[in-house]
Amino acid sequence: MGKLVYNNKRAVFFKALKTEVDNYFTQNNIAKTGNWTLYAKSLILISIAIAIYTYLLTAQYHAAVGIVLSAVFGFVLSGIGFNIMHDANHGSYSSKKWVNELMGLTLNALGSNAFIWKQKHNIIHHTYTNIDGIDDDIAKSPVIRQSSTQVWKPAHRLQHIYIWGVYALSSILWIFVTDFVKYGTKKIYTTELTGMSAKEHVIFWASKILYVVSYIAVPIAMVGFQTWLLGFLVMHMALGLSLAVVFQLAHVIEETEFEFCGDDDMVIENEWAIHQIKTTANFAPGHWFITWFVGGLNYQVEHHLFPRISHIHYPAISKIVAAKCKDFNLEYHSIPTMGKAIASHYRHMRTLGVNPPAITASYNATSGKAA
Repeated sequence: MGKLVYNNKRAVFFKALKTEVDNYFTQNNIAKTGNWTLYAKSLILISIAIAIYTYLLTAQYHAAVGIVLSAVFGFVLSGIGFNIMHDANHGSYSSKKWVNELMGLTLNALGSNAFIWKQKHNIIHHTYTNIDGIDDDIAKSPVIRQSSTQVWKPAHRLQHIYIWGVYALSSILWIFVTDFVKYGTKKIYTTELTGMSAKEHVIFWASKILYVVSYIAVPIAMVGFQTWLLGFLVMHMALGLSLAVVFQLAHVIEETEFEFCGDDDMVIENEWAIHQIKTTANFAPGHWFITWFVGGLNYQVEHHLFPRISHIHYPAISKIVAAKCKDFNLEYHSIPTMGKAIASHYRHMRTLGVNPPAITASYNATSGKAA
């Protein structure tokens, strides 16, 4: 794999933007990390998750109620991931490092691993967003084709239909397959997984065992295998679908651009921040419940530019980012509703699933953006 660098010699856009964003926090005398609204939301989400888990294992209820509550449980767990885990593992949940590390372990409580995720997401994805060949979030797959530079397979003709099933299974695959592949190979797609201390190895295995005990062994003992299996699958379908859809709407849509890095070294002529603007999109800005539930990740542009600022501040600083993009003649991608963003993702995946000649005619082979 070749080395990729950005042309940051004239990085005037981000310098100007950062100055105005810093001024916003200084003038309003507020911290860039979370505040009581985030901590209250954390308490609400964790309390609801514990209550549902306890009820499902100890109460008597109709099967339909169990199915609905299992789905709600999955959605609440995804809310914990969006709001608590995500901010904490970016270091923006609290100004205290130990609090961020502790709350970041909520990802381990969901079945995955915070250490691996930080390298996969914070370092690789945030540095090389939508760069085929490096960004693990759009890694080449025989099942899904997300960029025009990826190899086409006949099955991709139907990917716009079956992707929703794949997304529904994604959290199970993440917890039981891809985490172990990354851990065993010490590689995240094409990048080496480094710096895993003895402590992190212990945390990896201890949290995986705890997950099996808490989400599999104890429930089977309490409610029986068949009831557990149905509830477990429903919970993961809700969890996987919500996680996958939210992250796909931020990058894998018609409006965003893609790059490709192969064996040769490559220089992207834009500065890093402009690359983030071109490869990232917001959706449903201003919708209070979506913003609350997805932890401000519908303001993905702001998140990619300022990942160490808590999501509770994104609606406010989005006005600064949009204005600065206009000053620099940059297109600020913002899809007005979640429905329209889902439709854009659907069309993007459908286009990439058709025969390669049709893709060549309608897509720029280097960017993946509609011509």
